[in-house]
Amino acid sequence: MPADERFAVRRESARASVPRPLTAAPAPAGVPLPPGLALRGRLATGARRPDTPRGSGRGGSGFRTPRSGRGGGPRRAYERARRAWDRPLTAYYVILGSSLLITVLGLVMVYSASMIKALDISKPATYFFGKQFLAAVIGGGLMLIAARMPVKLHRGLAYPILMVTVFLMVLVQVPGIGMSVNGNQNWLYLGGPFQLQPSEFGKLALILWGADLLARKQDKRLLTQWKHMLVPLVPVGFMLLGLIMLGGDMGTAIILTAILFGLLWLAGAPTRLFAGVLGFAVVIGFVLIRTSPNRMSRLACMGVSEPDPEGGCWQAAHGIYALASGGWFGSGLGASVEKWGQLPEPHTDFIFAITGEELGLAGTLSVLALFAALGYAGIRVAGRTEDPFVRYAAGGVTTWITAQAVINIGAVLGLLPIAGVPLPLFSYGGSALLPTMFAVGLMIAFAREDPAAKAALAMRKPGVRWKTMRRRVKKRSSGER
Repeated sequence: MPADERFAVRRESARASVPRPLTAAPAPAGVPLPPGLALRGRLATGARRPDTPRGSGRGGSGFRTPRSGRGGGPRRAYERARRAWDRPLTAYYVILGSSLLITVLGLVMVYSASMIKALDISKPATYFFGKQFLAAVIGGGLMLIAARMPVKLHRGLAYPILMVTVFLMVLVQVPGIGMSVNGNQNWLYLGGPFQLQPSEFGKLALILWGADLLARKQDKRLLTQWKHMLVPLVPVGFMLLGLIMLGGDMGTAIILTAILFGLLWLAGAPTRLFAGVLGFAVVIGFVLIRTSPNRMSRLACMGVSEPDPEGGCWQAAHGIYALASGGWFGSGLGASVEKWGQLPEPHTDFIFAITGEELGLAGTLSVLALFAALGYAGIRVAGRTEDPFVRYAAGGVTTWITAQAVINIGAVLGLLPIAGVPLPLFSYGGSALLPTMFAVGLMIAFAREDPAAKAALAMRKPGVRWKTMRRRVKKRSSGER
């Protein structure tokens, strides 16, 4: 073989021995290359992949399919909101957030609505605000304690709270110990400027004791008999109502009655039994209202738009004036006119009217939305639990707060008689704020007890999350990079 031919053969064999870069084999028409193989082939040969319409790499069509979590449209927004609301910790955050917002906004409005009243009685402008702020701080501590307590401890406190409350309510009626405020003998003097209304704690006592009683009877399958459903729940409830009515506090008695009927409804009381007890309560209420000129005058002030010439319905009419003068966005924080002596009790029973005057329709609707969110979250906690005590207690607290808010706001709007009950977490009054904040902490504890919420809260702990992340990382050999 000539020398030049031998040289050509050696050159070809040397080229064949050199490893060539991996390139993509030509794919049949209409079949796309896998992304990794196409990238390696492009890097090796320097050739660019021909331009193709976006989305043709996998689906074969020239249009991109929108992802499920993106895009517009009311239906997609509704689905995202529904998924967010169905998360395990939604009720926990809604109860905590709405209650704190109501309390903070209530502190602001108490200061704005009470400053003129405080100056009128020769006190500093922050007199009522300081007392309410102190009660809010103490109530916040009670809420935190209640939120951290286990359910068993809440059940264990049911009987002690009931006995202490009944003792204090009896003590109120003892001459020389109990105090009368605005015609109601329902107060105990604690010293200095502080007073206590034990009937406010009677709501919490009835809820805890009634929930524990019904839960134990449900475990023994006794709630199918009407006598076990009524006794001793209804007699104890009527005993508390009698002690309250001895002091003349019809508003608190109405709220306690609503709690009692809420517990019976949650226990599955038959319609005939429920209607019978309700009819009996209506007859008693009618007799109590009919025999009291003060209560009859309050009933006659429903729907009035101006006071009569003799000065009757003055508070109801000026509450409507305050709401009407607020407009869409109000006259401004602190700029109320009705609180300058025209509207009685602007910082307690009729604080919602001052809110409408200073913050307008936007402010009042915000308050209503917060109460609606708190009530719906309470219903969700009561509906998703498997523990009967949690169901009855959460339902009782939700009934208490929503019924009291409806009665207070309805009286301000002229739709209901003026019952003299404060707006929960919002109006001035430490005796009403302390048990209400404890009840909110109770619902927070119940929301935390949900198994899915427990797992979600456990995952939020730094130690648990770090351990979980470490489990997901695979161990590599010492020589691997």
